[in-house]
Order: sequence, then C-alpha cells, then structure tokens
Amino acid sequence: MNPFFKIDERIENASDDALKKCREQFYNIDEITEFNQLKVQKAFIDNGISESHFVSSTGYGYGDRGRATLDKVWAQVFCAEDALVRHNFTCGTHTLAVALFGVLRPGDNILCVTGTPYDTIHNVIGIKGSGMGSLKEFGVNYSEVPLKDEKPDLNAIENAVNDNTTMVYIQRSRGYELRPSLRIEEIEKIVKTVKAKNPNVIVMVDNCYGEFVQKKEPCEVGADLIAGSLIKNAGGGIARTGGYIAGRHDLVEKCAYRLTTPGLGKEVGATLDMNRELFMGLFYAPHTVGEALKSAVYISALFEDFGYDVTPKYYEERADIVQSLGLENEESLVAFCQGIQSGSIVDSFVLPEPWDMPGYDSKVVMAAGAFTLGSSIELSADAPIREPFYAWIQGGLNFHSAKICALLAAQQMLNKGLLKGI
Repeated sequence: MNPFFKIDERIENASDDALKKCREQFYNIDEITEFNQLKVQKAFIDNGISESHFVSSTGYGYGDRGRATLDKVWAQVFCAEDALVRHNFTCGTHTLAVALFGVLRPGDNILCVTGTPYDTIHNVIGIKGSGMGSLKEFGVNYSEVPLKDEKPDLNAIENAVNDNTTMVYIQRSRGYELRPSLRIEEIEKIVKTVKAKNPNVIVMVDNCYGEFVQKKEPCEVGADLIAGSLIKNAGGGIARTGGYIAGRHDLVEKCAYRLTTPGLGKEVGATLDMNRELFMGLFYAPHTVGEALKSAVYISALFEDFGYDVTPKYYEERADIVQSLGLENEESLVAFCQGIQSGSIVDSFVLPEPWDMPGYDSKVVMAAGAFTLGSSIELSADAPIREPFYAWIQGGLNFHSAKICALLAAQQMLNKGLLKGI
C-alpha cells in the first residue's frame, strides 16, 4: 500500500500479482539495457567527448565541433556510415519527410512493405489530403504490400519488388494498428528478400519507438537509412525536440542537402546551446527505454488480469515500447486516459477529452502530461475514438511513476463502474 494515492485494495492486490509475473521479463530488459548502455558509453569514449563539445554556436554555425561529433557518435551507436542529428527537426514525421524527399526524385517508386503506414505520413506520401507538397505531387509513385496474418508477406514483397523499385519503406512500429511491431530479425528477412531481387533498392526504416529495444538496430542488418524522433526513445527524455537520420553516407548527405541546402548540408546550422542535452539524451536513452519497456510489460500483465485484450502479452518479446490495450468502448477508453493524466507529473489537473487532432482521421483522446510537449518517451496514452477502442500506451521516464499512473487509470475506471474483473 502507498501512503500518497488512494487505490482500491483489490487493484493493489492485482498489481502485486502482475509484478510477480513480470520478474523474468524485467530481468531480460535489464540485460538488453546494459548492453546498449555500454555501446553508447563506448561511442562517447571513442570520440573523446568533452565540455568543449557542448559549446553553443549561433548564426551559420560554421565549425561547430559538438554538432559534427554528435553525428559521429550517433553513427557509431547505430552502426551507420553517417548520421544527421539536429534539434531543428520539428517531429518524427518531419524527419521522415526530410529523408524521403532527400533521397527520392520525380519518377522514383516507393514501396511500403508493412501495409499502410502511420496516419501522419499519409499527407507526406500523398495517400490522402489535397496532395499539396506531397511526394505524389512531385511525381514519386507509391504502392504498398498488405500484411498477411499481421506479418510482412515475404512472397508478396519479393513479387512486388522489381528493377524500377527505388525504395522499400519499412515501418517498424505498429502505429494505430494491432499487428506486432517488427523485430530486427524480421527486418533482416525483409532486407535480404528485397536485396536478392534488386540490390540497388534503398531500404529505409521508420525506426520510431524501436531504438534500444533490442541489441541491434536496422543498419546492422542491412537497412540503408533509418530515421526517428528525439522526443521518443532516442532522446532519453532529455532532448526537448529534434530528430535523427542515419545510414549510408551518400544518402545522409542528400538528406542534409534537403534539410538545409545543396552545397552546405551538414556544415551549417547553429546549435543554440542544444548540444549538451542532445548528447545527454543519447546517454540516457538506453536506460530510459528500459524503464518504458518495464512500464509496458507491467501494464500488459495488470490489465490482462482484469480481463482486457492486450498486445503484446507481458511475456512476449518486444520490438518497440508501445503497448496496446483493448478497452472495448469509448467510455472506458476515455476513463483510462483520464486516469493516466491524473497521475502525470505535469498537467495532472487536466481532463482529457476526444478532439480533432491534426493529421488524424478520427477524434483522438490523449493523456500526455510531460515535461516536453508531445514527448512519447514520457508516459502517454492515446487512442482514436473508433472501434475496436484500443488505447496505445508508450513511455515512462521511470517505472515507478508509470506504475502509479496505471493504477490510477484502473481506479478511475473502477470509480465509474467500468473496470472489469473486480
């Protein structure tokens, strides 16, 4: 029993049972966390990081040692030839868009092999919307290979790839889908299938939510380009904004030309006193991801015991930090998110309600009390208000704070007569 929050004894007992179930998974998570922490630490040491790398630059940002060395550290950690890590990537979608527009040209063909991608990238590709400024408007052709039994269909992928395929696009995380997120081993199979059919295809991975969840990253199994957000896993809860692109040197250079301008690329861009937190965020990232994974495993075990559908199960291996929870109806979905919000360290007094969130085709309810607005590595829970009424939970800067938020979510549901299993 805790002395600070009023939680029903039945929920506390369910929590104790869930913790017992999670012990083995927590041990496995700690082992992966230590591996990745040492990998990051070695990269810092190899590149001689010092106080001088945290010095701010202004104006053009010429000769910024910290910016240049951060790219080197990032490339080493992610086993890439080069990297582009910048605070002026506004979000994950912006980072992915810079990578796509940086590499693709009019007449090129992009093939998404993990079904329809996440909602916010639809306007970038031109799947929906007016098409203004999209890849489609610039003459880039798009097609996709549907999933088969919620898994990438390797035979269909092999048949879809041909000599005209420019890029194969892989979304590692599930987005607002119930299909399993892709483990590195599955990404490796896709890469081998694609490269066997057309060695010149560029394989790009949307790595959001997947960094440091396993011991390997996509570039280690043949991906040519990866991209992600710094207010998700890779920023460790320290970075306030930004994104990264990593991979083949020639491709990263094209992306840098898209972000700034041809001929200047990575050589410009004032860091405005952001270097320190980007370095620190990377250092904290493996540990923070481990805490987020423990939070997800615990929530899975707890709510499965209450009788809800959860994916992944608490005992299943994970490829990202996202936990899906089937709450069966709108009332339970909203109550759950309101309970999560009530335990948030920031804006705990706010009552989340469904709203028309930009980039989504349904109303969305979101619990997101965080030090950094929209940070997905801090505990958040969000869901489109549509059947089958699943919540997607991610993050947790530390397990103990995420745990009480989960208990408060259950308590809020109980208070409204909505919690099953009690």
